[in-house]
Parts: sequence; C-alpha cells; structure tokens
Amino acid sequence: MNEVTIKVDGMSCGGCVKNVTGVLQALPGVQDVQVSLGTASATVRHDPAQTSVEALRAAVEDAGFDSPA
Repeated sequence: MNEVTIKVDGMSCGGCVKNVTGVLQALPGVQDVQVSLGTASATVRHDPAQTSVEALRAAVEDAGFDSPA
C-alpha cells in the first residue's frame, strides 16, 4: 500500500469533504481516505497496482473540485 496526499481546491463545507471522500473510496484499491477541509487535501492509502495518483486526481476533478499537481 502507498500513501499519498493530494491537494483538493474548491472545498467549502463538510458536504464537500463527504463528496470527495466518497468518490475516492469508490476507486478500486483504495483502503483509507482522510479528507481535510482545513488543509484542503486528501490523504489516501491505496494499492498502486489498482489505482494511480492520476486516477485519484481525476476522480476529485470529476466531482467538481480542483486537484493541482
């Protein structure tokens, strides 16, 4: 398992945190997700053989948020 922290811009409330958490948890190989409104980031434990960091960022962006590299 790898752990990566990605930036998530555009979150403004607890509902945003819940939304980002849900889309990341739905990806294959994701074991744990911790999303922080205060730091505007998501820390994800995942199996890199099943889900790439690029796929994590794409899921965040598909949910309507920005995830700059």
